[in-house]
Amino acid sequence: MATTLQIVSPSGVVAEPAALTRAAQRLKALDFDVALDASAKARAQRFAGDDVARLAALHRVAEAAPSVAMASRGGYGLTRLLDALDWKRLARSVEQGTRWVGHSDFTALQLGLLVHTGASSWAGPMAVDDFGRSDSDGGVDEVTRDCFVEAMDGSLEAVGFRTEPGFDGLAVRGRLWGGNLTVLLSLLGTRHWPAAAAKGGVLFLEDVNEHPYRVERGLLQLRQAGVLQAQKAVLLGAFSGWKPSPLDRGYTLKTAVARVRDGLKTPLLTGLPFGHVHPKVSLPVGRRVQLVVQGREVLVLW
Repeated sequence: MATTLQIVSPSGVVAEPAALTRAAQRLKALDFDVALDASAKARAQRFAGDDVARLAALHRVAEAAPSVAMASRGGYGLTRLLDALDWKRLARSVEQGTRWVGHSDFTALQLGLLVHTGASSWAGPMAVDDFGRSDSDGGVDEVTRDCFVEAMDGSLEAVGFRTEPGFDGLAVRGRLWGGNLTVLLSLLGTRHWPAAAAKGGVLFLEDVNEHPYRVERGLLQLRQAGVLQAQKAVLLGAFSGWKPSPLDRGYTLKTAVARVRDGLKTPLLTGLPFGHVHPKVSLPVGRRVQLVVQGREVLVLW
């Protein structure tokens, strides 16, 4: 039976349609039966179609229940749709075998799906940036590709990475949840916040174009709200794309993380290969995982 994959655009406009075409071709070469949603290339201001069109696209893909539903790209737009999404319809697609995949703005859908239905999804690559890059810009990263393929065929059971010293012997279990820091923070205090998962979980975070002081502020908000303290562990992925300021004078992302760690009992590990970077692993949002550290080697198993 063919592994069907539909590409949907629930957030920002696809600025380069050629990248979407290239992504579809590369995914087909990986033996996926690829289809673009009817409005995947739609444009309305900075969005991939107006709110009604993007909402209809998500519901259309959910009804089709492909093996994989992959976001074309992130940006912004899903927050506008959260109150109107038919979560039960999305959950039914998951029950039929659909793996919803993406990151960045897609965090809003993934956490909403988790809180409203308990259904899991995959934090992983997206069509345009991960499979649509031109060869001159790096093409398809092999680790990202292989990890994604194994996640989609069910053979991926763990991911590993290297972290800082000081966590040797750590072993915890909890529900894996998280995603983009800015998007996650926007859900705090709303009915789309996954309060149950946020207790005793393993939280992973990433962001892009956010200076370390903004990252620190976001992490401190989670700490001051009691979220970090409630976790078994916190995994920090990539915080990429930011530009140093003349005002920094030695202040870095490492400085920011050290400030958040100060007095925090929850283990805060860096080095997770996930975010707006290449390579990136694929992670099962909402699944219970075991995290084990030996020396500086971290293994997340499910």
